[in-house]
Order: sequence, then structure tokens, then C-alpha cells
Amino acid sequence: MSTAYSDLLRVHLKAISEASLRGPFLDMACGKGRNGLYLIGNNIPTVFADRSQDALDQVTQQLSRPSLDAENKLATLWSVDFETEPQQQLKENSFAGIVVFRYLHRPLMASLKNAILPGGLIIYETFTVDQPQFGRPKNPDFLLRPGELSQYFSGWEVLHQFEGRIEDYAGGQPAAVAQFVARKPF
Repeated sequence: MSTAYSDLLRVHLKAISEASLRGPFLDMACGKGRNGLYLIGNNIPTVFADRSQDALDQVTQQLSRPSLDAENKLATLWSVDFETEPQQQLKENSFAGIVVFRYLHRPLMASLKNAILPGGLIIYETFTVDQPQFGRPKNPDFLLRPGELSQYFSGWEVLHQFEGRIEDYAGGQPAAVAQFVARKPF
């Protein structure tokens, strides 16, 4: 990956822009906000959600850069731990899309699907069970099994799907990842 944000966002920017006319996107477990900041920079209303206040403070700092100053009105920060009572936190039909990168909490999947508006998008990328050969994470609780995202989002219109090795992942290291972009049926 040669960019700070995931290339999936650039490739699917037209679909993201169209979906965003109906509501904001959620950058779930946003960390330093690299993907949500890309969305904001493209005039996509974005909710940055993370349980780490330090991470959200870094997002705030990035939003104060002059290049994003005009767009930061599109940003909302949400301090939330999705692993405690996710059904209470993700309201049905709340987001035009949800982006999830390098995060997996399986009990959250049903709530995540329900939180996306009909016609909205899921953009998901995280590590697979083959990742331990390249480094962390190694815990199977945080690693996708083959075809798992397709199963979770069965019946959705698949715009992109990939499972395999990426040679030049973040930091130039190889990684085993699954990528999935799909539109929720109307």
C-alpha cells in the first residue's frame, strides 16, 4: 500500500459518494483516522468511532490541518467501545456506509449489517487466518476464515472481493488479507 488510506476507498469513491447523499459513513475502530480522513477530504460526512480517546485526539489534530479545515464540519467523533453491548450502540439504518479496516469482532456483525441503510455500502478489509506467517495478529479471534465476509453479507451486491496475500501492505510488509465491498439490497 503506497497511500496512507486504503486503496479500496479510492477505487470505490464514486459508489461511496453516491451512497453518502443519504447519510454519513462510519469509520469503525478508526484508529488514527487514515481512512475516514480520506473520506472527509472527498466531502463525505464521516463519523470517526474508536474506544481510544488518544486515537480520537489524533483525528482531531489531523482535522485541524489547513487542508481539511473547510471539511472538518463533515466530521463527527464518537468515543465508543463496540465490544460492549454493540446492539445498543449501532442503531438500525444509521449509516450510508461503514468502513472497517484491521478490526474484527464477530458478535458485532449482525448489528453492523443492520446499521447500514438500504443501498448503503460495507467496505471491509482485515487479516485472514494466513496472517500469522507474516506477523501479527496471530489470535484466530481476530483473523477471518476463508469466505467468512461473503457469508456474513450473503445476498448483498458484491462490488469487490479479494482474499490472499498482498506483498506491499502497510509498512512494505506482506500480509494475508480479505477485502470486501458490497451494497446492501434496497
